[in-house]
Amino acid sequence: MSLARVFEEQPNRRYIMFGGKGGLGKTTFSAATAYWLAKQGYRVLVFSVDPQASLSDIFQRDIFGQGAVEIMPNLYAQEIDADQRIKEYQGEIRAKILDMYGLDEVPEEIENYIQAAAAEPAMEESAIFDAVVDIVVSADYDYYIYDLVPLGHALYYLSMASVYDQWIDKITALRAEMEEYSQVAAVMQRKKETEEDAILRELQYIKERINKSSGILTDRVKTAFFFVVIPEEMAILDTKKAAGLFAKYDVPLSGYIVNRVIPDSLAQQAIPEYLRHRLTMQERHLATIQRELGSDVLAYVPEMERDITGLGMIEKMAQEMFGG
Repeated sequence: MSLARVFEEQPNRRYIMFGGKGGLGKTTFSAATAYWLAKQGYRVLVFSVDPQASLSDIFQRDIFGQGAVEIMPNLYAQEIDADQRIKEYQGEIRAKILDMYGLDEVPEEIENYIQAAAAEPAMEESAIFDAVVDIVVSADYDYYIYDLVPLGHALYYLSMASVYDQWIDKITALRAEMEEYSQVAAVMQRKKETEEDAILRELQYIKERINKSSGILTDRVKTAFFFVVIPEEMAILDTKKAAGLFAKYDVPLSGYIVNRVIPDSLAQQAIPEYLRHRLTMQERHLATIQRELGSDVLAYVPEMERDITGLGMIEKMAQEMFGG
């Protein structure tokens, strides 16, 4: 099985994710895959959920926080601006408070709380997660290519969906129990009940969005997840551990791509001793990859002679990944 055949034989897998440790080439592979699919005539969006994203660098375009930017026919790229998203959150919260309680302005103590909440460490992740939901539920593209954050954060996104879902279920169940007493409520209580119903509808809306997004992440028909690994001992060990963790969340693993393989042909040339030692070490690690990952390895991508930036180098990378 090759990487190209995965796409040819599983055409319904339209949500594509590359995962792995930081610095292994996930963003490069995401960009090259998006390029290859766009060349096949598909409308593709590649987007980054990494606050330190580098799609702008790879495409040599300033796309951060600008929504979906057209790179070339059929290919669009997007980098999510978490700070902008948090400001939008704050505006929505203020508007809902003013509407729900009929106020002319947000009380100072509540405004202070809104500002403080925006500084919470989890707020950035939550903002990015919510932006991803907006992207994937839009159904504007044939393929969505996720440039995932490093493994630990990717697992956080998956677990966060589960935690949100359980929490909203509990709140909804409590609200349903309270409904039994609605017939005996006084006029003031009925007003409060109306407010609670509005909150309940908001929670149910959030739950629906989360379920749709997390459902995509674990959909074995629609989603393909590829691990990126390099022929180094720690990278191999970390990738195997991560694959086990992702399996617990039922993420459909479609295979592995080995990146930064030094060409064997160099061994026949006069090369520095350092590089010869690297080749010997690589040979040992490639044997481990072949033994332990076997047929799940879909491509071996060579170390490139220079950085992957600009469409010319992206095309070259796509050829190495998918064939000429």
